Amino acid sequence: PYRSVLTHGFVVDGEGRKMSKSLGNVISPQEVIETYGADILRLWVAAEDYTEDVRLSKEILDRLVDSYRKIRNTIRFMLGNLYDFNPNKDLLRFDNMLEMDRWIVSRFSRLTDRILDAYRDYLFYRVFHLAHGFCNVDLSAIYLDIVKERLYVHGKESHFRKSAQSAIYVIAKNLIKLLAPILSFTMEEAWQYLPRFTGDFESVHLEYFPREGDIPFDSVIEEKWNRLLDVRKEVNRALEIARNNGLIRHSYDSKVVLFVSDDNLRGFIDSFDNWTLREFLIVSQVEVREGIGGIQAEELKGLSVEVLPASGKKCVRCWVYSESVGENSEYPEICNRCVRVLKGEL
Repeated sequence: PYRSVLTHGFVVDGEGRKMSKSLGNVISPQEVIETYGADILRLWVAAEDYTEDVRLSKEILDRLVDSYRKIRNTIRFMLGNLYDFNPNKDLLRFDNMLEMDRWIVSRFSRLTDRILDAYRDYLFYRVFHLAHGFCNVDLSAIYLDIVKERLYVHGKESHFRKSAQSAIYVIAKNLIKLLAPILSFTMEEAWQYLPRFTGDFESVHLEYFPREGDIPFDSVIEEKWNRLLDVRKEVNRALEIARNNGLIRHSYDSKVVLFVSDDNLRGFIDSFDNWTLREFLIVSQVEVREGIGGIQAEELKGLSVEVLPASGKKCVRCWVYSESVGENSEYPEICNRCVRVLKGEL
């Protein structure tokens, strides 16, 4: 009655002992469901390597709860920033998105192919680890942290904001589909809050997986921005040192000076405009100089980073320090960019 069958090892406790009433180490599925919910039980089944004995304990379940929350909260954040997004009219084509947004969509496209391969090979634990890693690192720690400024600060209908929303929509919609077989109840709930195209199914469980090639991919952009990500890692290390030394509290309190002694690296950094560098590094100001100064990079040859207090005043609207704060008498506490947004010019 089936095309294939998957067998697994024995279910044992956290120490590898068989479960028995005499040892008092039995954990029933119903007990897990009542305590943690059905999706945590499903996540445990998917996350374990079934080619070996499958371990189950309260400690294992507690760790999975933390992983579940990271995935759920990441999707929740994305949905929260799509509240006014109508894909029928607002979704930008891949070629019309900002390059940074094309970069994260391209990274997700690569992830999607790997997840689809894992499903085909019945490597469900690999599906879980790939999705969790992408939510935890690529999205939460990097991309979503960067684009908060564009989502919150720029005009509601601006290209900057719509581009970020378009990338988030593509990722959220397809990530929900990919995780639906494992986190069935959570992904169905998320699907109900997702803005949908006219004609999309009411339930995620009626939808098809994304197919290979459905999500755009650009290897050139990915290679370019992955290299800038290496620069960001070195800047973050310098910012952390400055923070520990009491020089700054938040990264927006800083001006970052990139000292570049390598011509190839200098040409690469100069290919980005100053505003993009500032946004990607989540600082108030960026300056690029020749030579050596500040803290030497650990992994990038020819780069050193100096962190200084940002110049100007802190804009009460966007939190970015700018020397333009106070120039507009009508809005004396905000920067010129925020003035333009409030006037509908940006």
